[in-house]
Amino acid sequence: MELIQNTPDLSAYLAADEAIDHDHPVVREAAARLAKEAEDSYAYARLAFEFVRDTIPHSQDSGDLRVTWRASDVLKQGTGICYAKAHALAALLRAEDIPTALCYQQLGVVHGLVAVRFNGAWHRQDPRGNKPGVDAQFSLDGERLAFTPDPESNEMDYPVLYDEPHPAVLSVLKAAPDRPYLWTTLPTAL
Repeated sequence: MELIQNTPDLSAYLAADEAIDHDHPVVREAAARLAKEAEDSYAYARLAFEFVRDTIPHSQDSGDLRVTWRASDVLKQGTGICYAKAHALAALLRAEDIPTALCYQQLGVVHGLVAVRFNGAWHRQDPRGNKPGVDAQFSLDGERLAFTPDPESNEMDYPVLYDEPHPAVLSVLKAAPDRPYLWTTLPTAL
């Protein structure tokens, strides 16, 4: 699948916004801590991915009822669904000048992940969090995502790489008072 930037300006994939608030002290502190352990930007990207995947539980898996959507809140509260975890990873990567896009899959409902740009190409990564049956890994040599869409079930990968969260995703996150409510409003298509 050919990935398509929704804006041609690569600098848009480094920008901060209300959800990917990489200028926030909580994000900057986490990025600085991870950067100390990394010998280069590839190692940093892998560490940031593993940090979000492994230390911030997916709220459905953990039973956490809170809804987070801003990267700094995901890092502070230590919880989020796929979209929120993607926002946190994007913020950590952009904080260290690694172009990062938000991208989505249609899996019955819309699932969120990121794409990082290395060596002149985009590489999708899924920080959702592993569990039995899910084994997402950071990889620039072929995708190791949490889920593979089933075309026979009308599932699909969306090819568009967004510089900001998709409005349909952001609006449901912001409107949800808790995760059970969010589950009833998740977008089913973009």
